Amino acid sequence: MDDYPIHQTPEPIAHPASSDPNVYDRTWFNGYSTDGTKYFGLGIAVYPHRGIIDCHFSVIEAGGRQHCFYASARAPQERTDMQVGPFRLEIIEPLRSARVIIDDNETGITCDITFSARTSAIQEARQILWKRQQKVMDATRFAQFGRWSGTVSHPDGDLIIDEKSWRGTKDRSWGVRGVGERLPIGAPLPPGSAFFLWAPLVWDDHVTHAVFFDGPNGEALVREALTSPLYTSEAEIPSELDDVVTRMATAVHRIEYHQGTRLAKRAELDLIDLDGNVRTITMEPQLRFQFKGLGYGHPSWGQGMWKGELEIGGESFDPLDLDLLRPENIHVQQVVSVADGERTGIGALEQIVVGPYAPAGFTGMLDGAA
Repeated sequence: MDDYPIHQTPEPIAHPASSDPNVYDRTWFNGYSTDGTKYFGLGIAVYPHRGIIDCHFSVIEAGGRQHCFYASARAPQERTDMQVGPFRLEIIEPLRSARVIIDDNETGITCDITFSARTSAIQEARQILWKRQQKVMDATRFAQFGRWSGTVSHPDGDLIIDEKSWRGTKDRSWGVRGVGERLPIGAPLPPGSAFFLWAPLVWDDHVTHAVFFDGPNGEALVREALTSPLYTSEAEIPSELDDVVTRMATAVHRIEYHQGTRLAKRAELDLIDLDGNVRTITMEPQLRFQFKGLGYGHPSWGQGMWKGELEIGGESFDPLDLDLLRPENIHVQQVVSVADGERTGIGALEQIVVGPYAPAGFTGMLDGAA
């Protein structure tokens, strides 16, 4: 890429502008059937200052086990080389379509699937979080909604994926956030708290999207909501430079939790436009997916952790057997059916709540709802 006039700093592309060891550059996708019974997630990321590239793929069907593929290797210098062992991500057409392939390997998980965009790339608000005068997160993210086709195989069977009945979201983010092995620096601090909610939802002719980072009292650290047109084909998507997003003035969330957990039993969103009009969306969870299957909070296959020159791993587990208050199990995404009184749709509700959070009555690091 150094042959193209795209540089943002005097350094070559392989050298990030920041020297923070937590610099990352990540592509993430989810995919789910419109009946809410099947879901997969995947991600691949480069951590330039750690010299690591890793990837994760995980799939679940209602009533079954969640199956996980993990791979990690030394990062190549070439940024367009997005392959880790049997896993590779191919960009067929930038901001339009991408293909994900996992060749035969010892985990029993393989795939050949293609994502086809149905919205423009939607840039979220800059996400900056601080802890003791230090940025613990400073990231740019764009989301794009689309459809999937192809096949996925796992130890319990095969999935035939077609565009008519599979939806999904692409999430590209880069910047700085906590990854890899954590080393304490300076005077010890008391444990912090974190609340994150991310809700990309698909309707008949448009999408809605909402993002929340809250403080321990429910105060807004990052809060954003928007709508954007849904196109019937890639060819109808306007240029990526065209702004087709309608941004809300603000948004409000309400969550009812399962007793003894931090898992949403039901949720509502209020999207409030610039004129003060309120659109209330109800979200009813259909299927739970554990994000440790994508390395988030995983004790041994966490993102950005050095595993060796090339290492592949996998596991399967029953989500119903998990203690949902263990640290590695609190980050989840659920397929949700949605309605606003006039329309219905489907989407995903991602959440993580750590530490005290007054709106839910949480007072400890990992206590559950009353």
